[in-house]
Amino acid sequence: MSAELIHSVVQQYFAASRSSNQAEAMVACFAADSVTHDPAERPGLRGHQELQQFFQGVISLFETVSLQADFISINGNEAAVKWTGYGVGRNGKSVTFEGIDLFQFNSAGKIQTMRAYWDPAAMLAKLQEDA
Repeated sequence: MSAELIHSVVQQYFAASRSSNQAEAMVACFAADSVTHDPAERPGLRGHQELQQFFQGVISLFETVSLQADFISINGNEAAVKWTGYGVGRNGKSVTFEGIDLFQFNSAGKIQTMRAYWDPAAMLAKLQEDA
């Protein structure tokens, strides 16, 4: 698998976070039998349905939310991505949050595994601060 293909799929995943059908478009980047640890220490989400529910749950916290890939490093069939998230909560509070995702790709060019290193509790605390 080429580095160009991996880079393209990573860009597609982060662009999906800014699309009108965020959860569905993000899930489409993953293999049907993928395993995602988001955040990394949590048990794995298996397959499209569990991942869709997770993404939809996070998205539902916001009026608007998007992720931007800041740096992508590709080695073989793996990629590490430093990213920044931007959102406006349902209470009007703006938040910025950051993380690093580690992706492994299958031979079809889909994300097979992902481990997300970020702190959702810190993001939630920022969302709940007084505006």
